[in-house]
Amino acid sequence: MPIWNPECETLPREQMGQLQVQRLQELLPRLAACVPLYRQKFAQANVSADRIKSLDDLRQLPFTDKRDLRDVYPFGMFTVPLEQVVRIHASSGTTGKPTVGGYTRADVALWAECMARTVASAGVTSRDVIHNAYGYGLFTGGLGFHLGAELVGATVVPISGGLTRRQVMLMEDFGATVLTCTPSYALVIGEEAADMGVDFKRRMKVRVGIFGAEPWSERMRLEIEAKLGLEAFDIYGLTEVIGPGVAVECEQHNGMHINEDHFLAEIIDPDSGEPLPAGEEGELVFTTLTKEAMPVIRYRTRDRTRLHPEPCACGRTTVRMDKVLGRTDDMLIVRGANIFPQLIEKTLLSIEDIEPHYQIVVDRAKDQLDTLEVWVEAAPHLFQPIDTRRLDALQNRVSVELAQTLGITASVKLMGPKSIQRSEGKAKRVIDKREL
Repeated sequence: MPIWNPECETLPREQMGQLQVQRLQELLPRLAACVPLYRQKFAQANVSADRIKSLDDLRQLPFTDKRDLRDVYPFGMFTVPLEQVVRIHASSGTTGKPTVGGYTRADVALWAECMARTVASAGVTSRDVIHNAYGYGLFTGGLGFHLGAELVGATVVPISGGLTRRQVMLMEDFGATVLTCTPSYALVIGEEAADMGVDFKRRMKVRVGIFGAEPWSERMRLEIEAKLGLEAFDIYGLTEVIGPGVAVECEQHNGMHINEDHFLAEIIDPDSGEPLPAGEEGELVFTTLTKEAMPVIRYRTRDRTRLHPEPCACGRTTVRMDKVLGRTDDMLIVRGANIFPQLIEKTLLSIEDIEPHYQIVVDRAKDQLDTLEVWVEAAPHLFQPIDTRRLDALQNRVSVELAQTLGITASVKLMGPKSIQRSEGKAKRVIDKREL
């Protein structure tokens, strides 16, 4: 597949490192001059641009985290006057004040460039029709993909989420060749098409899907590809850095290429904060090198992954990140055990006759002991008619597999088709009633 920006995406590693250091040295004085938070952090750490000679010196710089952004909410991280900010996006703010992202005209152009690289990595060209079912609005997904699609010259259908039956109709009528949405919503679209009697693989022209905004496993990739008859590509991004466009898979599907001429990535030990070598699992940290309105230094994403700097068979030399393995802050502690939702999903979807729709419910019993329930849908054919014997055997197998994986027992509830609420955006997988 063609590379959108060969000059930057195939830059030799040594030259990439030199470019990153140069851009970092240019960024630091601007942050110190314009953002009181960083001026204070740099003074406390006793660092300045002239002390950053190589990427090894990055560890001298202080971290930034979501609390910092919330402390200066809404615009305290901006390095330009508000009249130069042409766009504001924000996270959902489900755990407090939203985190805000600001964009100058140059930032919007940068975002479009990164998103053009993203869709081009999946083979999208001006001949494609993109059915963009990411949400439009404060969420960065919809407008981010819209920018990149238009830059490569593709035809964009800005459908956003919801009204799924209408989406299925328009995908067929408009001849969509590319689907962009969350992976959970891709499955919802597939289910709705089946309920409408639409043979998705036979009647649709969709050949590529670009999915992100929530973690998803390799097994879910296989489910989506089997049900929709397309090739699924994973992406990565976050509002605090730019939105989607930070990293994307190529046709090799061996990790997501980071646009590291703009986003400098590190892996650190989440407890000590010390950098980890390539290939080791840890917390992903980003420094934005070229953003105008709201650059961040060593932003702790809380996402766990690994980085791989080896060249890829696709020709790109940019570092690759694995699928997000989970988050350092979504870990559930249940009866003293560390439980990651992604590990539960991986286990569930490795079992035959289990559907990729589940919820994890954590509660506290009257005796103050934590309880862990996993609700998951079983294959529809087990309910047509109800096959009690096979359902009991399946429930027992799921319970055993989860106990072996997690180290503690979970109460498993097998649910019928469409018993678990579907989402038009990010799926809500965990309900922790201990916090209510």
